[in-house]
Amino acid sequence: MVEKVIAITWGPPGLPTSYGDIPHICTQIFLDAFEMLLLDLCKTVKDDGAIACEARVPRNGNAGFIVTKGAHFELNGSPFLFNGFNSYWLMHVAAEPSERYKVTEVLKDASAAGLSVCRTWAFSDGGDRALQISPEVYDERVFQGLDFVISEAKKYGIRLILSFVNQWNDFGGKAQYVQWARNAGTQINGDDDFYTHPTLKNYYKNHIKKVITRFNTITRVSYRDDPTIMAWELINEPRDQADYSGKTVNAWVKEMASFVKSLDNKHLLEIGMEGFYGDSIPERKSVNPGYQVGTDFISNHLINEIDFATIHAYTDQWVSGQSDDAQLKWMQRWITSHWQDARTILKKPLVLAEFGKSSRGQGYNISARDTFMSSVYENIYNLAKEGGTMAGSLVWQLMAQGMENYDDGYCIVLGQNLSTTRIISGQSHAMMALAHLIHSPLSQYSSSQSH
Repeated sequence: MVEKVIAITWGPPGLPTSYGDIPHICTQIFLDAFEMLLLDLCKTVKDDGAIACEARVPRNGNAGFIVTKGAHFELNGSPFLFNGFNSYWLMHVAAEPSERYKVTEVLKDASAAGLSVCRTWAFSDGGDRALQISPEVYDERVFQGLDFVISEAKKYGIRLILSFVNQWNDFGGKAQYVQWARNAGTQINGDDDFYTHPTLKNYYKNHIKKVITRFNTITRVSYRDDPTIMAWELINEPRDQADYSGKTVNAWVKEMASFVKSLDNKHLLEIGMEGFYGDSIPERKSVNPGYQVGTDFISNHLINEIDFATIHAYTDQWVSGQSDDAQLKWMQRWITSHWQDARTILKKPLVLAEFGKSSRGQGYNISARDTFMSSVYENIYNLAKEGGTMAGSLVWQLMAQGMENYDDGYCIVLGQNLSTTRIISGQSHAMMALAHLIHSPLSQYSSSQSH
């Protein structure tokens, strides 16, 4: 068992003597979270009156499957809150054994920063280092790269969310499935036939089955039996230009979610949605950034087999041209609106599964990114305090050193910029402490406090 130990020494009177060294978002978060943690966890009173305590956080990938209970996550009967990250490239890089150190570096550094969930691709359709070379034809070398990713994640106590396919053309996506069908002589009208054409749906189901039933050559555990995997994701950022109502995607989600659960009823399942509202609650469409994309956050996530809801948020793309303050206000409304719906309508946990601030934006600097991340993190924390429905967030995206050619403007290398790393680490420890707070006998405190 691997454990992360936070050692705190508190000598009366005043704050912890090492408090200034703890990465933090804001003083109030840690006054809340660590005060309650200390009250419950402190074990030894030394002769000089100082209290020494260790908060031991289990980091064992075999600790159990993450499940949902009502509108929050649980792990072994306790609330599960998290701070996490995206690293879409892990399998692609790990397919080349000489580059696997980059995967290890990111997972090791993320674990050291308290990050406990990583979202990454379990697809690469056609093209360079393809996992799926053509329908039902796979490159074992690339699959072993994914085996390595799962093995390393387990080693460092990080849970994985694995996505099955892409909306976009990167790493193949819907367009590659369409091309395969056309190459086989099938009449396809366009990429959005992915959601309705039997041939394309069968290709996709075959890929789902191949991944879920994969036997890991390193851990010697089938993917569907491995609790290192937190959840499956149907598709990264589904969109449908042929039907903006969300009904076509809804039918597809129902069919594919049932199929996934027929193969694996141990793991959680989510869609991969960005959070755009559709026609089911027309007044909610005013929350969208001015347009629809063919999904319906409410109806799509009400499907029984979908265990939790996700949203993405890119203010520098979706509400570009607005000031940083205006973008932050829009972001807060976007998150809060979906949290309210997850809590009262869906009654399922909510995850902010992608967000970031691009270095390519006008007027960008590290300080602006840090301010943005701190604000988002504080919002996540404050909503999580209300019962855990807002379960965590996944920043886009972490990379290893020397991966500049992968940088899409959102790249963060832990340790290269200390201020950003402190903010990320601070949120990790705040969410960890809050999960304990919600679980403790003093948990009523969380619902009585507000910022």
